[in-house]
Amino acid sequence: MQGIVRLGKRTKELAAVLQPREIAVIDHEDLDAIGAAGLIEAGALAVINASCSLTCRYPNLGPQLLHEHGVILLDNVGDTIFDILSDGDPIEIRGRRVLRDGVTIAVGDIITDHVIQERQRIARQNLPYELDRFVSNTLEYAQREKDVILGDMAFPNLKAEIRGKPVVVVVRGLGYKEDLKVIGSYIQETRPTLIGVDGGADALLAVGLKPQIIVGDMDSVSDRALCAGARLIAHAYPDGRCPGRERLQSLACEFHVVPAPGTSEDLALLLAHEQGAELIVLVGSHSNMIDFLEKGRPGMASTFLTRLKIGPILLDAKKVSELYRAKIPLKIAPIIFLTLIPILIFMGLASPWRHYLHLLWLQLRLITGWF
Repeated sequence: MQGIVRLGKRTKELAAVLQPREIAVIDHEDLDAIGAAGLIEAGALAVINASCSLTCRYPNLGPQLLHEHGVILLDNVGDTIFDILSDGDPIEIRGRRVLRDGVTIAVGDIITDHVIQERQRIARQNLPYELDRFVSNTLEYAQREKDVILGDMAFPNLKAEIRGKPVVVVVRGLGYKEDLKVIGSYIQETRPTLIGVDGGADALLAVGLKPQIIVGDMDSVSDRALCAGARLIAHAYPDGRCPGRERLQSLACEFHVVPAPGTSEDLALLLAHEQGAELIVLVGSHSNMIDFLEKGRPGMASTFLTRLKIGPILLDAKKVSELYRAKIPLKIAPIIFLTLIPILIFMGLASPWRHYLHLLWLQLRLITGWF
């Protein structure tokens, strides 16, 4: 295989500039599903990883996703490849070797389906150990962070955009496209406030929706989204350091800085809750140990505390699209409708139950195939 290379040690930043049919050179231990999906969407011809894509610490999904989409992964070639190659260099992948001008410059391992299955088998055996560490870290950090997250945070006043309204928070997590498509009708009918978490803002723009608020450290959101007129909330570390400050200043964007522990997803949910949202629908969320390990987080303290604080107004749409694919015999559908009619009428007249009703009605339409 021959092609032009483009290098980037941060996979999600490289995916944003990668051109179709280019060979991506990354340095990403335990390649995660979101990083792999970004490379696939960008049209990568092949991927060369300086690090090990499958360390067997946990069953990460990135290599399997590349394999399923026919993208060759040459693994563990060493970080010296970043010193040898530059963007735009033509190279050839021949077996396990990387060649430039006919000279071998690096040697790695081709990740095949057999390699993926075998390493995932070992990783699954290691899961109890990782789960024990994950739970311990979650409890330790929850004790440290509880006063900050459960207390009052210094948010800018956005009550005009949020108070008394439904809010949809979009995170560019695995499956976000399917989930966003499923609740598209709900968004059209209820006109909720739309919050994009970093790249979630671009996900909204991609389906013709405009985020009113963007929350995050601003490392995986496009300039187009940042300059589209949304209110910008830059997530800073608890000590005040703000990774996105320099970029936002260079774009001459007005923004507010909010220091907080945890993820930008948690910060967006807390913002919606503090500003008086009637209902919060979360799309593309991170909700299990593998999700958090793939994000490089050893625990989920802030996420646990955030959901504890928000309570029943949070509706998580993650994986809801898979539920809709369940097959129900058509002869049962009329019985379901007749049974639910009085309940739905009552719920439709009560607020905030009307928002749940919109989503339930959409589910029934999808289940019965009338969509």
